[in-house]
Amino acid sequence: MTTKILIIDDEPSIVTLVSAYLKPEGYEVYTANEGIAGLKAARAFKPDLIVLDLMLPGLDGLELLSRLRRESDVYVILLTARTEETDKIVGLSVGADDYVTKPFSPRELVARIKSALRRLQVGSGVSDGDLLAFKHVSIDTASRIVTVDGQQIELTALEFNLLKSLAENRGRVLSREQLLEKVWGASYFGDMRVVDVHLGHVRQKLGGDFITTVRAVGYRFEDEQA
Repeated sequence: MTTKILIIDDEPSIVTLVSAYLKPEGYEVYTANEGIAGLKAARAFKPDLIVLDLMLPGLDGLELLSRLRRESDVYVILLTARTEETDKIVGLSVGADDYVTKPFSPRELVARIKSALRRLQVGSGVSDGDLLAFKHVSIDTASRIVTVDGQQIELTALEFNLLKSLAENRGRVLSREQLLEKVWGASYFGDMRVVDVHLGHVRQKLGGDFITTVRAVGYRFEDEQA
């Protein structure tokens, strides 16, 4: 099945350039030049990945992303011309999986897209059916279902992979670098803070104190063996 990518950006030159790099790779590319049209396109075409500009006419990128996250966990790479660190963190907090700052190299963006899609394909494959079972948290690696005290928890693909990586190393501290390599891949060259933001989402959804921060070192999963 052809991989579908949606580009939502109001700058025609960027849309044309990125499309020109993606189509020869065999991707089916859809485009939209403003927020409402982008949201409708995401719902209609159900893309595998979205490249989303932060500054859009009508409905801006953050509001679009916020609405999209209520109904989809599609992988989103945010494009932003802003240099303020808070804007990038807000984008990740709202639900972006990664971001690229304008101006950017089209080759860099395409490399980031290909890397993300490879990780998603690996993550969606059927595993050996192992169940990571603890006293409170249960992680079915085949169905990718997580429960806490019997209650199913909805996680995005990235969030699941982060939790799985930590749970497989229960009691051990994993650094941000190790988590980046396990979840984003060794070739990832983005901001390390994506780990902090996405783990914050996992903590909020799990509740309790299952993931602890070891200052200046990394993170550790703590739950008793079942």
